[in-house]
Amino acid sequence: MTLARRIVTLLGLPVVLVATWWFLSAGSTDFYRPSLQRIVTAFQQTWFSERLVVDVLPSVARLAVGYLIALVIGIALGMMIGANRWLRALCEPVLEFLRAIPPPVLVPIIMLVAGIGNTTKVIVIVSGCVWPVLLNTVEGVRGVDEVLADTCRSYRITGLNRWRHLVLRSASPQIVTGARQGLSVGIILMVISELFAASSGLGFTIVQFQRGFQIPEMWSGVLVLGLIGVVLAQLFTIAERRILAWYHGIRSSQREW
Repeated sequence: MTLARRIVTLLGLPVVLVATWWFLSAGSTDFYRPSLQRIVTAFQQTWFSERLVVDVLPSVARLAVGYLIALVIGIALGMMIGANRWLRALCEPVLEFLRAIPPPVLVPIIMLVAGIGNTTKVIVIVSGCVWPVLLNTVEGVRGVDEVLADTCRSYRITGLNRWRHLVLRSASPQIVTGARQGLSVGIILMVISELFAASSGLGFTIVQFQRGFQIPEMWSGVLVLGLIGVVLAQLFTIAERRILAWYHGIRSSQREW
């Protein structure tokens, strides 16, 4: 695919949607549904200022910390549980119970335990992000090719080398899938965590705009969230291509055959 086609594929639909929104909302006098032009103006005035440092960057930082902690916990526990049949049978009922609890429900409990600072917000993000990573890691480890496992035993590849070159590599496609799902959950929980006892952050600011009937500013905050999601998704895609370069190479060769 040429560079021009990639650009058209990437930007074609967003440009069409934005243009449609712009023309359909032009001249709107509805207080709750302002024109896109007013929203863009509010976007420039609101977020190209100190709010970028006070609200946006701290929210993204909390998301990054919580997400990375969830990755470490999810991958470590997932590999342990997935590799041990007895441990998996023991933990499965508890994992299913905890996974079924919506993370927003835990926010008041987490606030009682951890207070109302940044720690609470990070824990809320971790509490939701960890499950897709953990469960996908378990399934990835369980799905290790038996032929490759027997080959490792035949060549006496054991210990750390076996975990690194066989288990982790075999499970990495599903781990990355769980990590992608966890990222989407993390963005949602980043906002939710800032709706309780917060004084800054994107979620807090958007709600303040809504309560103050600053509707264009509120919509501009929603646009900021969407842009953050797009940027993080693109960064994740770049990282995925580097991490799973061997996997995509194998699939490409199989398609050629």
